[in-house]
Amino acid sequence: MTPEEPGALSSPPATDGPPVTVSITRLVEPERIPDVTRWVQSGVNLANRYPGFLGSGWVRSHATSREWHMLYRFADHDSLATWENSDDRLRWLDLGRDLVVESRVERRTGIEGWFDVPQDAPASSAPPRWKQAVSIWLGFFPVNLVFTYLVSWLVPAFGALPVLPRVLLTTLVLTPIMTFWVLPFVTKLIRPWLLAPPRGARTSSATAG
Repeated sequence: MTPEEPGALSSPPATDGPPVTVSITRLVEPERIPDVTRWVQSGVNLANRYPGFLGSGWVRSHATSREWHMLYRFADHDSLATWENSDDRLRWLDLGRDLVVESRVERRTGIEGWFDVPQDAPASSAPPRWKQAVSIWLGFFPVNLVFTYLVSWLVPAFGALPVLPRVLLTTLVLTPIMTFWVLPFVTKLIRPWLLAPPRGARTSSATAG
């Protein structure tokens, strides 16, 4: 990990455009991992103060890899620009200058930014669409189920509403919950499975070796 992570905002204003995910590949020496981890967390703490910050995370291909693929996400390009041009972020990057080596920065829009891997990673590590769909379902099903039971218990008349307003209210409540908290948590939790190569690719690799 290195400079280019989350920063310092407050509460999100009206967003203008789709969410933006920034993916950064950084090289970290094994002996610097504790220092880098603290540095990255301090960046996340700063970014949490800025409006539009939706979360961050990182992944390595294996336990001894020097290459860290780091992600952070903002609600739109304007909130991302506010963070990236902030004095907080510049000071934070300066503190990490001797800790990491940055090798690649990419920006993606929309929900797929949580699933994408850097372009220089092996093609087999990009999760197929069906895995992305499963990831979204794993988050949406329990959240929707809990919401339905909770609202039915607290507001018995909710079930008697016509379908259109009922679905409208449900999606208005659940969409930000999924985007801000559930989807980042689920994708981080199952990332090893998301990035696992297909069975055929593993077999070919073993044969080639």
